[in-house]
Amino acid sequence: MTDPQIALMMLGLFIFMVFLGFPIAFTLMAMGIGFGYYAYFDPSRMWRSYFRLDEMATTWDSLSLWIEGFFNNRIFDLFINQTYTVMSNEVLTAVPLFLFMGYIVERANIVDRLFSTLNLASKRVPGSMGVAALITCALFATATGIVGAVVTLMGLLALPAMLKARYDPAFASGIICAGGTLGILIPPSIMLIVYAAASGVSIVKLYAGALLPGFTLVGLYLVYIIGRSILQPSAAPRPTDEEVPDVPIGRLLFLVATSFFPLAFLILSVLGSILFGLATPTEAASIGALGGILLAVAYRAMTWQRLRESTYLTVRTTAMVCWLFVGSYTFSSVFSYLGGEQLIAHFVTGLDLTPFQFLLLAQLIIFLLGWPLEWSEIIIIFVPIFLPLLAIFDIDPLFFGILVALNLQTSFLTPPMAMSAYYLKGIAPPEVKLTQIFAGVMPFLLMVFICMALMYAFPQIVYYLPERFYGN
Repeated sequence: MTDPQIALMMLGLFIFMVFLGFPIAFTLMAMGIGFGYYAYFDPSRMWRSYFRLDEMATTWDSLSLWIEGFFNNRIFDLFINQTYTVMSNEVLTAVPLFLFMGYIVERANIVDRLFSTLNLASKRVPGSMGVAALITCALFATATGIVGAVVTLMGLLALPAMLKARYDPAFASGIICAGGTLGILIPPSIMLIVYAAASGVSIVKLYAGALLPGFTLVGLYLVYIIGRSILQPSAAPRPTDEEVPDVPIGRLLFLVATSFFPLAFLILSVLGSILFGLATPTEAASIGALGGILLAVAYRAMTWQRLRESTYLTVRTTAMVCWLFVGSYTFSSVFSYLGGEQLIAHFVTGLDLTPFQFLLLAQLIIFLLGWPLEWSEIIIIFVPIFLPLLAIFDIDPLFFGILVALNLQTSFLTPPMAMSAYYLKGIAPPEVKLTQIFAGVMPFLLMVFICMALMYAFPQIVYYLPERFYGN
């Protein structure tokens, strides 16, 4: 077998191991080191000292030099260097701080107040409870960036209230599942930080580029919710005065000021300091983490136990991301050394695709990968395979990254591995069936595809803010 063929076998074996359920980070490291040992195998270099032994050498000298030569393969140097590179990456430093901010905000008991206030404020809007649930999901998902936490908390809080208000179970479930995934797209998104580290694109420009597509997707969701509520009133009945009482305007303003504005101000202060160059993403994430603690203290939700839980979850998730990067960097370096990237590049260029066709093919592959894999694995492992091809088709990595972030919304919504649906089913009332949840997310999946089509047709949705803030 040629080296490129071995590289393809390496990739296929990895995908097979993933489907068997092996831990992805350690599978990447093991396969990178295993195939790398073959790729960098050089007996004359590895056992140079062993071959120079004279006849007077003892058995111990021979054995120790042979063992030393066995570990003198350059793959171990590569693995150590890649580990150091990941751990010293300044872009990734923001990940634990944003995660900590999210876990603290999650435990600040702010979601129930926010949903109640928005429900009161939007009473006269068709599908008011669905609108309130989606906006709460969007704001809370943006602050935390943790899909499972948002869907679970909103499922416990908003879903029973919507079912009690006689909402169609599929419609209510779809709103919560779709809204809970918005945090991986709307800045400050952890997914965009990971993409920036993998691609070398400026995280500041990625944040600016993701804002309008994120708001566009939220707008499409709201149009669907309000439109269906008008066309099919039985799916989202108007609330009665007993269900949602009228409150004086002064009281409503007070509720908005104490529930909506604190969280919105925290998000805007973090995002604004990044976009306007007042702070680096890491510094802004530090401000966000401190703001999350102060917010929890202000809501009298900060306890030693919650602080411990937030710290533990932050460390665990950060370690997972970092080891995924170490494994991916090692794996991709060996894959490239064996000629795998060149083989894929020659194959793709041989298809004689236009840039538009290449984008469609790449997004289709990422969409299919979203069924068995999570976004972190797709971004860290598979997206780097596409990155060298972007220059061939003259595609901006910034535009490609925003498209990928939008596409990965579908990985949480597409059966059979729609993780948002499973998160919601785990805490939903027994009468809500998994098939109803799957049916409810389908229209929102269509909204994602419409948003991607709008980005294809009008690229300025991505480029307007980066050009406005930072020039061409």
